[in-house]
Amino acid sequence: MSLLRVSGLSKSFGGVTAVDDVSFDLEAGQLLALLGPNGAGKSTCFNMVNGQLRPSSGSILLDGRELVGKRPRDIWRLGVGRTFQIAATFNSMTVLENIQMALLSREKKLFGLWTPAASQFRAEALDLLDQVGMAHDAQRACGVLAYGDVKRVELAIALANRPRLLLMDEPTAGMAPKERHDLMALTRRLVTERKIGVLFTEHSMDVVFAYADTLLVLARGKLIAQGDADAIRNDAQVQAVYFGTGKTFQPRAPLHAGDA
Repeated sequence: MSLLRVSGLSKSFGGVTAVDDVSFDLEAGQLLALLGPNGAGKSTCFNMVNGQLRPSSGSILLDGRELVGKRPRDIWRLGVGRTFQIAATFNSMTVLENIQMALLSREKKLFGLWTPAASQFRAEALDLLDQVGMAHDAQRACGVLAYGDVKRVELAIALANRPRLLLMDEPTAGMAPKERHDLMALTRRLVTERKIGVLFTEHSMDVVFAYADTLLVLARGKLIAQGDADAIRNDAQVQAVYFGTGKTFQPRAPLHAGDA
């Protein structure tokens, strides 16, 4: 069974269909990139998986468990982590405190009255920071860090929930080329070690082709291509969407693991 199975996913806003019958599978330990030009439906699809939007129709199964209808917080507690295009950290808190807050949330202890927060989960927080290469900055305020380092802290926050599935929205946005590749190489290593499935959106094609195992391409809400980097590079419909008018295409039939 796939870690994540999306089947017949659709979303309409009034008379506009933003996502139209999209299906795909994601396996544990796999990085799957969701691509497309502006307005293709990437963010809508992404936010339905995360629970921020409810689909008009379709199914989203995490290890066979239906996510449609659940709130984002409930989905998070089922083992779905997320990072954002604009890094979400507490700038006035130290790096260590940011991770401790995530761990306290995981254990439902954010509002405990008797034990100081700074003394809780310190060792686990430091271990997470060590894994993302930020332990040496544990006592610095997040607000003074370089942006690439903030994204590493955000990754550690997402990992604090011990996710099985990690959603990454434009993970390298605003980063220099070396920072982009350093962050994605780190993500690849952690994903492999922890057997986490990753669904990510990304505009930097160098990152996508270097690190994604499978690429899905959307155009006007429809899935038009799926495959590895070489297949997508050479796909005529993808070339038309990205480099031509993108006005005509035929959506591909959904492909689930094991259907071949």
